[in-house]
Amino acid sequence: MLPKEACLFNVNSTAQIHFDYLSSLFQIGYTAPNGPKEMQRKISISTLFKYICNDKKVDMEGLVYRDALPADLEQIVAIYNTTIASRLVTADTEEVSTESRLAWFEDHSADRRPLWIVENQAGDTIGWVSFQSFYGRPAYNGTVEVSIYLAADKRGAGYGKQILQHTLDTAPQFQIKTLLAFIFSHNIPSLNLFYRFGFTDWGDFPRIAEMDDQEYGLKILGKRLVP
Repeated sequence: MLPKEACLFNVNSTAQIHFDYLSSLFQIGYTAPNGPKEMQRKISISTLFKYICNDKKVDMEGLVYRDALPADLEQIVAIYNTTIASRLVTADTEEVSTESRLAWFEDHSADRRPLWIVENQAGDTIGWVSFQSFYGRPAYNGTVEVSIYLAADKRGAGYGKQILQHTLDTAPQFQIKTLLAFIFSHNIPSLNLFYRFGFTDWGDFPRIAEMDDQEYGLKILGKRLVP
C-alpha cells in the first residue's frame, strides 16, 4: 500500500510515467485495468493516485479536497451557521438546520458541481467549497457561483487564498468557463481576496439586503476562466 505521505504531493494530471518506475519508488503493486503490470503501460499520475489515494485532490500546500458525503452535511451547516452573526457573509439572519440544506446538498455532483470538504494533512477540517449552478437554466451551464466557507478557528490564516487558487486551477475540469462570487459590499476582506485573483465587479446592487434595520449592498464579481 502506498504510504499516506505520498498522497500529499501536487499531482500533475498531464504528466506521464511508467508505473513500474513509480512502483519501485513506493514499493507497491498494481494491476493496470487493461493489462498486467508487465506491459509497463503508461498511465497518468492523476489516474494512479485516484486508485490509491481514494480520489482525494491535494494542492501543493498540502490541503486535501474531497467530495462531501451525506455525513458531512451536519459539519457543513455548522460552519455556515458560524458566519451568520457577523452579517458579513450570508443573507440568512438565523441559523439554518441540516434538514433545510438537504436539497442544496443534493444539487451538487462530483463530476459537474462539486461540493468539497477541505482538510489539512492531519485530517482537520479547514472548511468547504461549493460550486453552484447559476440561475438554473441550460444556457448558463458554463457559469457557476463559487462559495468558500472556513471553520471559525481557521480564518485569517491564509487558507482562503490557497483554496481560491485551487478552485480556479481545477474549475475548467468541470466544464466551467466563468466563475461568479456573490459578496456583500461591506465584506471588504472577501472582496479584496477575490480582486487579488483577478475577479472584477460585474454587478452592483445597492441597499438590496436588510439586516438588523440596516441596509446593505451586494456585489457580483466575475472571472472568465477560458478564452
